[in-house]
Amino acid sequence: MPDLVTLTQHFPYAGLFILLILGGLGLPFPEDATLILAGFLLFHGIVQPVPAFLLVYVGLLLADVLIFSFGKAYGEKITGHRWFRKFISPERLEELKEQFGKRGLLFILFGRHIIGLRVQLFLAAGVMKMPLPRFVLADGLSATITIAIMTGIGYMGGNSLDAIRRNVAHVEHILALAVIAVLILYFTVKIIGSRKAMHKPACKR
Repeated sequence: MPDLVTLTQHFPYAGLFILLILGGLGLPFPEDATLILAGFLLFHGIVQPVPAFLLVYVGLLLADVLIFSFGKAYGEKITGHRWFRKFISPERLEELKEQFGKRGLLFILFGRHIIGLRVQLFLAAGVMKMPLPRFVLADGLSATITIAIMTGIGYMGGNSLDAIRRNVAHVEHILALAVIAVLILYFTVKIIGSRKAMHKPACKR
């Protein structure tokens, strides 16, 4: 297996994509660190904004869908599989299933931003047979926030760690605005859906 740092230097797009997939599957390549690296490369003109965004977006979604698919394929038995045993226990799976019943879509939207919860959450979503389109919609919105924040940190910081620390406060403001935007979108969709449901019986008459 080629050195991933060298791969990222010479083939930045392929390197970022591979790091995201491997990190998403639980290997020691943190998703946030890879996205910050993408912002750093963007700052220095090594990668271009549009292809870089599309690549990391697809990479995040693909890794998440793979985890979701494992949960869907193995079901409750996922907790006994040697590869996933270190990520989720039977007790933890039951807790997450209960949380899904209470919060549903919002749990996916915001759960990925909680450290240590992402893999467990997506496995649980698969075990509960959440519809794939619904999962991709919620995860896609959540991934957009993650990409904007982390690549923004890498871009604004450039090659200076001190600059990254100074810009964290600005990124937190961006996160707050992004969360508000997602909440508005979620409740708008929910209101529209409830209104359609109210009109269905009238249409049948």
